[in-house]
Amino acid sequence: MLRTSRFVTGIGVVVFSSGLLALPEDAAQPIHIQADSLEMDQQAQRGIYRGSVRVDQGTLRVTADEMIVEIRDNKVIKITASGNPAHYQQQLEKNEGQVEADASIIIYHTLEERLDLRGNALLTQQGNKISGDYIRYDIVAGKVDAQAEEDGRVLVVLEPADLEE
Repeated sequence: MLRTSRFVTGIGVVVFSSGLLALPEDAAQPIHIQADSLEMDQQAQRGIYRGSVRVDQGTLRVTADEMIVEIRDNKVIKITASGNPAHYQQQLEKNEGQVEADASIIIYHTLEERLDLRGNALLTQQGNKISGDYIRYDIVAGKVDAQAEEDGRVLVVLEPADLEE
């Protein structure tokens, strides 16, 4: 059973509120996928990439051991990356640092611009960190919901504000 941290949801909005939207030009860029092998199922509209998989789209990069890419109406709708760990990074604002995420499984919902991080999940931006067993990150709204297993805890690390600004 998962235990939700409502406190983390509120903190997450503060921590990641500077990154409300990904760079607009990212969504207009082609998606490049590299892997050691590909198994394509045209009937299911799904491709399974294995071995040092890397996806790039503008500033977005996802790396994993295995990745499943689902397509509907000739659009990528979901990328499920698994690894030890799988990694996501993206520049959200031109003058802000990158958002980075690591987890055993990263599910990127491309149309909603949302990440679901499962298993040893860690979300980082500008030194601020949120970790737990499950993290849902709504990139557009800048909302974070972190959960831990029943006996676990969610951890938040907030870096002090730069006083020179």
